[in-house]
Amino acid sequence: MSISQEQVREALRSVRYPGFSRDIVSFGLVKDVQIHDGEVKVQLALVTNDPNIPATIKNDAEKILRQLNGVHSAKVLIDIHASPAGAGGGVGAARIPGIKHVIAIASGKGGVGKSTVAANLAVALEHTEARVGLCDCDIYGPSISLMFGTRERPTATDENKIVPIEQYHLKLMSMGFLLDDASPAILRGPMVTRYTQQFLRQVDWGELDFLVLDLPPGTGDIQLTIVQTVALSGAIIVTTPQEVALIDARKAATMFEKVNVPVLGLVENMSYFVSPSDNKRHDIFGSGGGEREAKRLRVPLLGQIPIDIVIREAGDRGEPIVAQDRQSPVAVEFMKIARRIREALA
Repeated sequence: MSISQEQVREALRSVRYPGFSRDIVSFGLVKDVQIHDGEVKVQLALVTNDPNIPATIKNDAEKILRQLNGVHSAKVLIDIHASPAGAGGGVGAARIPGIKHVIAIASGKGGVGKSTVAANLAVALEHTEARVGLCDCDIYGPSISLMFGTRERPTATDENKIVPIEQYHLKLMSMGFLLDDASPAILRGPMVTRYTQQFLRQVDWGELDFLVLDLPPGTGDIQLTIVQTVALSGAIIVTTPQEVALIDARKAATMFEKVNVPVLGLVENMSYFVSPSDNKRHDIFGSGGGEREAKRLRVPLLGQIPIDIVIREAGDRGEPIVAQDRQSPVAVEFMKIARRIREALA
């Protein structure tokens, strides 16, 4: 019984990229399939500095192929390329022309204030005299348009490039600019991937020192799509002090480690609350969690953002607190974080 290349490729769709749910075929890792008298030889190519990733893929792929009827022997060869120095990412990851650094803001779970951190951090970086863009990669739950108080619609250039919205001296792109307030993004996975890639590659970002990516929460296909599409200078993990958030922050950090993206540090959001009546500090979600986790991951604790009603009020008005009041304690902390990031990437 003979076997076809199509059958081999279909079988390889059950081989997942380590740590993720997406398969090696959909990410274009399979470069060649050769079949001769029941002997199957598959050529793969990927970019990684982690020897465990190609070893796992090779073992899983050969095991799957040997189970196919008509296959007498299976051999998987992998062409491994090291990630470029200073830029992490996987197969297909490349720098965006004109952009010096791409930074991902991530969290293992929702509800930790990641988008608030991304928005204010982008403004803080701009205040350090940097040219900054902010891309909202949360296609299903975009919030950047609300946080920056604009309902403008993006236009296109003659070269069919998307022109980003400009607000507070930042260049912004979000699905929120393309949808009405009440319109949900009802999209299947492949379309979400396509929109994400367009936001990164087909937006006329121009010359930027930093492009900040507000990632959706979790460690799924969209996160892997991003690291396979664009070379990242690093990632920042947002967490809150309690253990349930720290567990997921750990997963997010591990995800970036698997795809060779350096974690620049942790930001502990909702770190504490200072009562305006007596100026006493209250650790609502516990204390020291971010510091302990940063030590465990061997990364810096970049900053601790307190709970403050002015952050929520400013975000609801479409005025990030760093843009509204640079002297507030929250804005001062964000400016410290921005300077630490610049120092880390200098």
